[in-house]
Amino acid sequence: MAMAAMGYRNASSGVRELLRGHSIELNPGDAKTLQAAAERLDPGTEVSLAWIPGCNPMDMIAPAVSLKRAGHVPVPHVCARHLEGAEQLERLAEQLKDAGVDRILIVGGDRAAPAGSFDSSLAVIESGAFQRAGITRIAVGGFPEGNPHIPEKVLNQALEAKVSFARNQGLELSIITQFCFEAEPVMAWIRGVRARGIDVPIRVGLAGPASLLTLMRYAVRCGVGNSLRVLKENPGFARILTERGPEPIIRELALSMLEGEDQRLGIAGLHFYVFGGFQKTMDWIDAERALTHSGQSGVLRHPLA
Repeated sequence: MAMAAMGYRNASSGVRELLRGHSIELNPGDAKTLQAAAERLDPGTEVSLAWIPGCNPMDMIAPAVSLKRAGHVPVPHVCARHLEGAEQLERLAEQLKDAGVDRILIVGGDRAAPAGSFDSSLAVIESGAFQRAGITRIAVGGFPEGNPHIPEKVLNQALEAKVSFARNQGLELSIITQFCFEAEPVMAWIRGVRARGIDVPIRVGLAGPASLLTLMRYAVRCGVGNSLRVLKENPGFARILTERGPEPIIRELALSMLEGEDQRLGIAGLHFYVFGGFQKTMDWIDAERALTHSGQSGVLRHPLA
């Protein structure tokens, strides 16, 4: 019993550490949420600005400026397959530089056919547009449960190519993963990444508190297959996840990092997708921080523990 209690205390500390310095993803077209984020987030929080399909990427500039003035770190998304061509890319890079942006997230973009000449995030990175603009901190996507449109072998080769190019060019590369509803696929994927010699920082993506219907809708859209089965096949866990947020997943990550080889997972932090709304996610984060700070994390109340 004493050893179990010690494990829970360590898990509580681990949850607190993982929550510290989290990043969050927002819609740059939602002015009300951006204002709330500017006021509520911890100073220096990285705020990803999603490129919403059909929107002008230049619309991220003004929100990036506002967030930077509020003391946060804007991280605009660049979707390779949404780019119209090299001219638009160069213009976007220059405007982001003028806005004081020093880091970006480059993803392929969920689009059947590219709008222009860029068909992958690697192609955008290799273009050198952002390096010429002085933007050398680049995050890329990670897919612990794969991508329904891209074979696993291709995903692995592409990630290795990005890491190799970044090393050769002196870029600061990092990874932000797609969200999952269970910890093991994430940990297994990170172990595999580390085993291939990839040592860049990795942020683990998680869905903030939301209704079961909302979580399942986004899971289907993003191809999160294995985790989706967890929600369908384990109603008790699904209820915990929707009522209490992703704490059970964070607890598993924290406990794993306390054990032997998984200390080398090198998780840099958490990244939240606010499917259920920004305020709801922040309310949960604040409540969980208070619990872990007092030593009474939600892990002690977990009915499946």
